[in-house]
Amino acid sequence: MELISAIATPKGKGGVAIVRISGDGALEVAKKMFLKKVGWAPNTLYAGEIDCGVFRDFGMCVYFRAPKSFTGEDVVEFQCHGGSEIARGIFEKSCSLGARPAERGEFTKRAFLNGKLSLSAAEGMADMINAESEAEVRAGYTLYGEKLSEEGKRLSALLLECLAKIDADLDYPEEDLEETTVGESLSRLEEAETSLTRLLNQYRAGKKIKNGVAVALCGVPNAGKSTLFNALLGYDRAIVSQIAGTTRDVVEGDIEIQGVRFRIYDTAGLRESDDEIERFGIARAEKTIRSADLVLWLKEGGEPPDEILNGAAIVTVGAKCDIRNHTDCDVLVSALTGEGMERLRELIYERGYGKENDGVYLMEERHFRALSAAKEKVGKAIGAIREGMPAELYAEDISAALNALGQVSGTTASEAVVNEIFEKFCVGK
Repeated sequence: MELISAIATPKGKGGVAIVRISGDGALEVAKKMFLKKVGWAPNTLYAGEIDCGVFRDFGMCVYFRAPKSFTGEDVVEFQCHGGSEIARGIFEKSCSLGARPAERGEFTKRAFLNGKLSLSAAEGMADMINAESEAEVRAGYTLYGEKLSEEGKRLSALLLECLAKIDADLDYPEEDLEETTVGESLSRLEEAETSLTRLLNQYRAGKKIKNGVAVALCGVPNAGKSTLFNALLGYDRAIVSQIAGTTRDVVEGDIEIQGVRFRIYDTAGLRESDDEIERFGIARAEKTIRSADLVLWLKEGGEPPDEILNGAAIVTVGAKCDIRNHTDCDVLVSALTGEGMERLRELIYERGYGKENDGVYLMEERHFRALSAAKEKVGKAIGAIREGMPAELYAEDISAALNALGQVSGTTASEAVVNEIFEKFCVGK
């Protein structure tokens, strides 16, 4: 493969910077740049001088021999002192010796093309890099660890077994295998359908991990929303006032509970108003509530209006419990004394995300669409079998389901899809 080079660490000052080279001739470039005489044993980190032409740096060099490297090719990495000029000098020297600048995500793309990881695992790596919560890191690592790809392989094996049975039945009609083939195929397809349903049911939780759980704080004016909002965030983000209608727009802040990111929205108090600006704020509040995963309703002055809840989970909160008595609430809290705040956080996690959602790894819309298509085709094949249709007809649906599963791992993904995924990576990864 063509020799590529890139700085693999972010720009700016730091303790260490890394320059990565991959492809045919990587070791030869390293031998010309690394001045200390070494044995060049693979997977061994050597210390010595790195010659950049116009200057030198004392650093480290390691060689990974193909195919036992990240990309599956010969790879060399220089570890130098941090600082943009030192890394840039090493990178430019490697290019002068025959390497070309790597494109975005090209190292990981080569790892995929060389069979070192699946397409879904590469996406899991990107999720980890871009993670903004512990839950995103955990879910991305599970995906990077080939959990989804392994399940896809298991389901593909079930479908391939069905096709093999059907082919044998069609090739050897004299063996009278049809009845056995139909029964075994139906059993395998039903197992595949159940597994696909289970995977697809993870997607809602996966979206919450990736995008954060949207939580709308709402109620009538002066119910204590902004004070509670600031208490949840741990700092003063929203303006607090005794004047009704102070909050005119939606104010947003993030918190993390048990590793999951929650996006908290403080909204304008819901009431009839003659103030045009306040009415805009109320309209925005209603829009936020309709799109929320969870609504925290501060119970003061009635129940939340059903027409704007849109099926969201609800936690009814009795705020200002240090000075007021509330009944029929899920939790009583005081933002000033801290009473009930820990229980409120527990309820936000349980109803907004859910205790049962640990181990989720279906976060990407691309995976959801592919698995949905696979389930649809498996369902059609099951229906065709039950209706007694010829095997060659439902075999087409099984083949289509296999193709859809291959979209997840990348075995049947188009070049355009592959390129789009790796273009989202940074240069050097």
